[in-house]
Amino acid sequence: MGGMRKSPRTQPTPPPPKPAVSAVEMGARQREISVSEFFTKNRHLLGFDNPRKALLTCVKEAVDNALDACEEAGILPDVVVKVEAVANGDAPPPASQASRFRITVTDNGPGIIRQQIPPIFAKLLYGSKFHRLRMSRGQQGIGISAAGMYGQLTTGKPVQITSRTSARAPAHYFEVQIDTKKNEPQILEKKQIAWESPRGTQVTMEVEGRYQKGRASVDEYIEQTIIANPHVKLTYLSPEGETKEHPRTYHELPPSPREIKPHPYGIELGMLLKMLQDTKSHSLAGFLASDFSRVSPRLAEDICKTARLSPRARPRDTHGPAPETLYKAIQSTKIMAPPTNCLSPIGEKALLAGLYRQIKGDFYTAVSRPPAVYRGNPFVIEAGLAYGRGPSPEAESQEKKPIPLAEGETQQDDAELARVIRYANRVPLLYQQSACVIYKAVLDTTWRNYGVAQSRGALPTGPMVIFVHMASVWVPFTSESKEAIADYDEIRKEVTLALRECGRRLGAFLRRLERADSEHRRRNIFELYIEEVVESCNRLKGGRLPTAKLKEQLQKMALKRTGGEKTDELLGKNGSGPEGLPHSIIVTPEGIEGEVPVLVGEASGGAVSPNGAPKEDEEAGEPSRRSGKTRHRAKGKREAARSPARARPRGKA
Repeated sequence: MGGMRKSPRTQPTPPPPKPAVSAVEMGARQREISVSEFFTKNRHLLGFDNPRKALLTCVKEAVDNALDACEEAGILPDVVVKVEAVANGDAPPPASQASRFRITVTDNGPGIIRQQIPPIFAKLLYGSKFHRLRMSRGQQGIGISAAGMYGQLTTGKPVQITSRTSARAPAHYFEVQIDTKKNEPQILEKKQIAWESPRGTQVTMEVEGRYQKGRASVDEYIEQTIIANPHVKLTYLSPEGETKEHPRTYHELPPSPREIKPHPYGIELGMLLKMLQDTKSHSLAGFLASDFSRVSPRLAEDICKTARLSPRARPRDTHGPAPETLYKAIQSTKIMAPPTNCLSPIGEKALLAGLYRQIKGDFYTAVSRPPAVYRGNPFVIEAGLAYGRGPSPEAESQEKKPIPLAEGETQQDDAELARVIRYANRVPLLYQQSACVIYKAVLDTTWRNYGVAQSRGALPTGPMVIFVHMASVWVPFTSESKEAIADYDEIRKEVTLALRECGRRLGAFLRRLERADSEHRRRNIFELYIEEVVESCNRLKGGRLPTAKLKEQLQKMALKRTGGEKTDELLGKNGSGPEGLPHSIIVTPEGIEGEVPVLVGEASGGAVSPNGAPKEDEEAGEPSRRSGKTRHRAKGKREAARSPARARPRGKA
């Protein structure tokens, strides 16, 4: 028995694992997700990342809708933006400490008909701009309803809307919320009220937010909006109780953009299949000619011939490989670029006036590129530039003592980087700067070639503001929050070319300014010794020399040796625009060079300064900036135009 081996024990086979959830149970869990439910959980996609940004987004969406409505109706916009802190107890807290705000935006637009008010303000993806190919601020029908949804989530308060279509029509008041499960508006209250405005719309939202001045704030959004929209009269009542009025400088509306049909190059195969089924045309050639822009009947027949399809074939009967063959034939056919009357760019003169009015500087310039196309969508890139800090007589009259610096500390000018302000369809883009094609194009531009210091892979250094605007029928934003423009090669190319033109003009201005300063310094050195030379010559002649005449002759000689009257020609004074620079403004204490429209105060009828102050106040403080062309012939005035605190450009010109 001791030699017998024990047989191994047989392990019992474990039963198969029972599925935790059956397919039937999994299927029962499937249900449709409302777009409102999706954005409720993902509100950061719409620009409601944090309270400070959410406050800005709500103001921006309401103002964008107001401006779009006024411009489409042919009305010069008068917009009032009021942001006030809401009290949790008896008295409202200071604006910097408040956590809840009431936003009210009022416009003088055409108003909204009663039936359309609830879905416009309380239904996502509902609007009139998504299916139209024309330039507008809004695109997706999400913005204002998403702002109301955010207020509903954070404060539980509905959106309050008052609208009136004419002085004879009654004013309608609504309180609405979003049913997030159905993405439908819930009307809490509706009635007719007495309203003092003869026409327009007023929107009031109560949201959770945080107010802080500085970059990417509501205040900066208002200021940047005025730069790109000089035809708007905007009044801003800040949470701190300040009232800032921005008068209208252009009394003409921008050209009204027209709706265009899609361009054949801008569609994809799936879209072509859908258009073939939805068209009202009875023939393939008629479909191509009527549903697309830049396709004539003759060109439509050529496309059908290239695709080896009958021009008289019914579009709905085009199945199988035929649509793909037609799509390839469209892409291989040379078709004219889409029309550009669907765009309404700012324009170089208006852009120049906006920069001059809102930003203090010594040099301004603006460039508008010819229309270009990406994915069949036309677009226009506009760029502007403001350089310097402007003449400051007070700083020149009072000599400032140098402030000692701590170890490792540098002057502020040495570390000051240029500021980039970005726009899409006249709307400022304040967030996600590094993800935007505009910012990338600014970094890629070699500003050292134009006399401005720049470290590798960084923004240029110096007192400079760079403005870039994209006008398009469909701006390719990187997200639904509309904060950055996607990096398309065609867009980056146009932005780069516009920036280079601005850089060339800035480089010419800096070189001419440096040359004038150098000549003025030489002239001063000559004048220091003229008196001694005259006295020495007089002593050699025994005191019989006409000293006044000799001094005058020597001064003329010094003037001639340092350029004299020829300096203006050498510096391009005989060209178009200031110093031969087109669409540019140069500011000096004596006035300006270049064309600037006169700013007229609507209330008083008197001229106002670029910061909105009356001209009398301006004469007491800053020098008056006259309109028209003021030519400075004497190069000595260039030295006075340079502020001691102004940073000198570094690098080769």
